[in-house]
Amino acid sequence: MSSVAGEFELIAAIRERIARAGGPETSTALVLGSGDDAAITVREGATATSVDALVEGVHFTIPPFSPRQVGHKALAVALSDLAAMGAGAGEAYVQLGVPADRSEAELLEIADGLAELAALHGVAIAGGDLSRAPSLLLAVTVVGGGADVDALVRRSGARAGDLVAVTGELGGAAAGLLLVERPQLRPQLDPGVAAALLARQTEPSPRLAAGAALAATGATAMIDISDGLGADAAHLASASGVGLEIELESLPVQTGVAAVAEAAGVDPLDLAASGGEDYELLATLAPERIEAAGDAVAATGSSLSVIGRVSAGPGVTLSGPGGPRAPDGFDQLRYRRAPGDPA
Repeated sequence: MSSVAGEFELIAAIRERIARAGGPETSTALVLGSGDDAAITVREGATATSVDALVEGVHFTIPPFSPRQVGHKALAVALSDLAAMGAGAGEAYVQLGVPADRSEAELLEIADGLAELAALHGVAIAGGDLSRAPSLLLAVTVVGGGADVDALVRRSGARAGDLVAVTGELGGAAAGLLLVERPQLRPQLDPGVAAALLARQTEPSPRLAAGAALAATGATAMIDISDGLGADAAHLASASGVGLEIELESLPVQTGVAAVAEAAGVDPLDLAASGGEDYELLATLAPERIEAAGDAVAATGSSLSVIGRVSAGPGVTLSGPGGPRAPDGFDQLRYRRAPGDPA
């Protein structure tokens, strides 16, 4: 790699950055971390493992994303999958593909973004791999778990009569993407509101504590909202063999989404229901469990809003002003313009 130090020197520098932010000792299961041929972990209970990847030109461009934000987001989206099962987070393994035109400073900044979020959630970056690639790639494997298999929430447990609820607020990441793509919209917003929307797109927060709270209070099924509320609701409904009836007017929409939608000439409910990348949690719970679940989620600093109910099915119904809408969302195999590319 002509623009960076040698492979081993770069790995050593990245390892130093990660150790400075928290290091492998954050994971109670980790016995041997980065620096050997393989990591060694010893844990009790059930293990949950997930893999996610961000690819330059598909999921981001630098700029407008900073390298630190790319590192943060790559780990955040992987951890969100553990949150959706109510799993605790343990270790992360990072595959970094580097094109020849990336500088050492940029790669170390990516490591900083990974390390800062890992330290915040007690995650050990326990190893990975570095290789040349035609475009920048971060593939992150995360490992966590629960006390036993039954402690982990699947997509397949929703039952007719359950209520449908969502954590936090929706639409912020999609509105933030519009602000990334169309910076001329930003002066029309309060600077604090614009910054919060941009942060939902560039630096999402995995809802690990909220997921654990929902699992502990009886969530019957759960999924994170990555592809859009409509699409992810359809995934959950299909896995559970039920229907979901969602009232769009009940959606908790983030402040500023309506203003961005108006400025961009789009429907704010489309941003909230189809935009995706909010990484909130969609859960189903028995009606008698909702109050306790709401209190437990509130104790984590988030909120829980009831947005519908589970029916005998099949499929997803999104009801709102003007009639029902299709449960749309992002499909990874469809073409998607990267943030910052010309509109």
